[in-house]
Amino acid sequence: MVGNRFPLYRELFRKFRGIAVRRSTLSAVAAAVVVILLGASAPAPAAPASTAIYLDRRYSPEERAADLVARMTLAEKAAEMNSSQAAAIPRLGVAAYGWWNEAAHGVAREGTLDNANPPTMVNTTSYPVDLALGSTWNPDLMYREATQISDEAREVVRDNSLDLNFYSPTVNLARDPRWGRNDETFSEDPSLTAAMAAQFVNGMEGQDRQGRPLPGSAGYLKTSTTLKHYAANNSEFNRRTGTSNMDDRTLREYYTAQFRDVIRASDPTSMMSAYNEVNGVPAAASVYLMDTLARQTFGFRGFFTSDCDAVYEIQAGHHWQPPGAPAPLDQIGRTAFANSAGEDLNCQRGFHDTFNYGNTIPAAVAAGTVTQTGTYTENDVDVSLVRLFATRIRLGEFDAQTAVPWVARARARVAAGTWTNSDANAAVTETPARLALARRAGDESIVLLNNARGLLPLRVPAAGPYRLAVVGYYANPATMFLGGYSSQQGTAGTAKEVNGYQGIKAAVQAIDPQAVVDFLPGVTPALDAVDQPSVDAAAGYDAVVVYAGTDATTAREDHDRTTLALPGAQEDMIKAIAARNPHTVVYLETTGQVDVGGFQSGAGALLWSSYNGQRKGEALADVLLGRYNPSGRLPFTWYRDESQLPPIDDYGIRPDGSNPGRTYMYFTGTPSYPFGYGLSYSTVRYADLSLSSRHLDANGVLRASVDVTNLSARPVDEVVQLYAGTPDAPAAAQRPVKRLAGFTKVSLRPHETRRVGFTVNVPDLAFFDQDTGRYTVDTGRYTIQVGASSVDIRQKADVHVSGRLRSVPSVLTAKPAAAGDAAAGITQRVFFPPGTVVDPHLTVAMTDDQLWGYITRGQSTPLPPGMTVRYRSNRPWVVSAGPDGVLRTAKPGVATVTATVQYAGTRVATQFVVDVR
Repeated sequence: MVGNRFPLYRELFRKFRGIAVRRSTLSAVAAAVVVILLGASAPAPAAPASTAIYLDRRYSPEERAADLVARMTLAEKAAEMNSSQAAAIPRLGVAAYGWWNEAAHGVAREGTLDNANPPTMVNTTSYPVDLALGSTWNPDLMYREATQISDEAREVVRDNSLDLNFYSPTVNLARDPRWGRNDETFSEDPSLTAAMAAQFVNGMEGQDRQGRPLPGSAGYLKTSTTLKHYAANNSEFNRRTGTSNMDDRTLREYYTAQFRDVIRASDPTSMMSAYNEVNGVPAAASVYLMDTLARQTFGFRGFFTSDCDAVYEIQAGHHWQPPGAPAPLDQIGRTAFANSAGEDLNCQRGFHDTFNYGNTIPAAVAAGTVTQTGTYTENDVDVSLVRLFATRIRLGEFDAQTAVPWVARARARVAAGTWTNSDANAAVTETPARLALARRAGDESIVLLNNARGLLPLRVPAAGPYRLAVVGYYANPATMFLGGYSSQQGTAGTAKEVNGYQGIKAAVQAIDPQAVVDFLPGVTPALDAVDQPSVDAAAGYDAVVVYAGTDATTAREDHDRTTLALPGAQEDMIKAIAARNPHTVVYLETTGQVDVGGFQSGAGALLWSSYNGQRKGEALADVLLGRYNPSGRLPFTWYRDESQLPPIDDYGIRPDGSNPGRTYMYFTGTPSYPFGYGLSYSTVRYADLSLSSRHLDANGVLRASVDVTNLSARPVDEVVQLYAGTPDAPAAAQRPVKRLAGFTKVSLRPHETRRVGFTVNVPDLAFFDQDTGRYTVDTGRYTIQVGASSVDIRQKADVHVSGRLRSVPSVLTAKPAAAGDAAAGITQRVFFPPGTVVDPHLTVAMTDDQLWGYITRGQSTPLPPGMTVRYRSNRPWVVSAGPDGVLRTAKPGVATVTATVQYAGTRVATQFVVDVR
């Protein structure tokens, strides 16, 4: 959003907070618009002649970036658009820069090598994976963790100021448990995913929980985050070359909704396009995905990077032949089509040939390739470079390091130049506070699935004989598996790990020093057979904790699961031990759902989490012994087995004749456990649901509140969930059974009652109508349901909705071009000669997702009658806005133009940079 991009207009940002802003066109639609001159604002002082604009902090990051890009040759520009690494330009003070870094659940990789995968970090804190964080249902916890990750990032990256863009978080949805990367996701639900991921972005980028720059940041980003993989990239076996096919309703309501909501809540700096095609078009060259949806409709203002090597796969894997093209694209064509579609950065390392943006852009410009958006020219390159360098400037790279608070704070914690990426660093950044936070996240992530016999919490006496067996390979492995994109723990880091057996033993013996806590392998080292001596011994213990799981051999990037069965002989181990000892607790630490049908009834209690960080053993002990009352809730539907699932490459989610549907919203079968499910050691009562109104307008707001009471003598964290359904909708409309419309995690003292409130914006309950190309709100009866899971509904009430969703501006974008550019196929530019009329190419997105104005080449829609447009230049001697609304360049310099659209009582704004040369 505009406030984060242009500090000079922070007041404007605050005024229009929550309304994404964009670039769009006015050409061919002037008759529909009343243009009003606002007049220039007071200009910032001009930079001294001896100071280059790109080094002058009085200019905005975008203005500075434009000045820097203008000083580069085309070859230099192209070399800056490779992610590993962007080249150094010593004459301009530009350092080599690694864009490809990882920090999904802790700082894990830094791109310090040229044309190579980024090296793994050694001895950095490893927190629970995203799926585990999703089961906490606690965005505040996610924010605190991301804040610590970004602190650590500033401590360990080169010079505390380079390589600060991280290819995290993954916000694809856990729509199929067989997907190899489910441990990287937050949830199957777009709303829960967006709530968690937005706070990851805010914590990483140095923003508050509302997405505003933190006081004391001096306007600098802390790090840069990357939402990935956009979009519908949820199957590994065909992830590089397959196509994800669906109707536009499914694409908007499900596969891109979480991207939209994170963009609007936290203004992420970048997004990564996926390998796959969406409806036959490679995502890395999709104007519809990157421009029409992400930028023009959702309000995304950052840069796009490809996945590594998604641009290469346009040619090598997809053999894509764009409509109207005489043949499939070659290495020159793939570059032109990707970059002109909005792919700013080429992650070229992975499976690539010898071609990348750096060595093909000059040839693509020289060829004058006609792409989907126009003729490919250096202007397309300039637009991308300004986005990239504005980000680096906002991170503080080009300013005195004493002026960047994030640098000073990192060096106060870890002296400059003392940290090395080796075991010699003594794991100094794995601080007690970070390890305690990893433990807390682990506590909250564990889901209690079954405790029917009341076996938990374990009752360990303060003294006297007590025998506990901890059984299973994953409880005490030679090397602890921490999930995908984890850091590497050397000797110093391993010393700060606590596995399951270690954590349980230490906690039990802290209660009863005389207690015996033994480890039994349970299975053979290869997991292929039950270890019978373990089974025989299990009968002699007061209680048994069986620890079963998965690791990268079960599912990972490039490898899907074909079955939900536990790997190896682990199920047989569980059944055999539970048969010998009725006091058997089963803990599953897995990539996602597994088939529990064979043992869930025999186990005395059943717990689950995904990969739970380097203090996982402490967290498990906390829950087993009742030091933490379990509060985890399933962020997905726990399918019984793979027979309940359609083929993994079927991207439909609504049921049909052969598809039972996906997710709690549409699944027509009976799962093992429902979405949102999880038990605790307490009984919580819900009562007295109150609604602000039983009759709502389609544009209205519903306020709901409910009393939640802890009936037990121990504290509890309860996840209160609110769902909305449309029970009277006709079957032909294919509405979901219900949708998550709100949730909150509330801490209750023993016997405490709290009133928990929710605010539901009725427009958020709209559905996309493909026939009209807009969102609409169903009229009629809605059921508001509040409870402890998607099926455990404790309170409900009906409301009636009437009226029609207002269509008012929500996002404004611009692609400025010079008058006459259209004839040359040029649709956007940064640099203009003096005396040129600027055509801003405005696009207005409405609250119902309709688009007006310039959309892309050959697609323009007149702005609605009565919509007014105003312009203001911060340096009118560089660019003037005349009384007739015409923008005209004057003297050399750089200026920011603010365009404001007003319609039906609603105003939105955007800004764009014009560099006059």
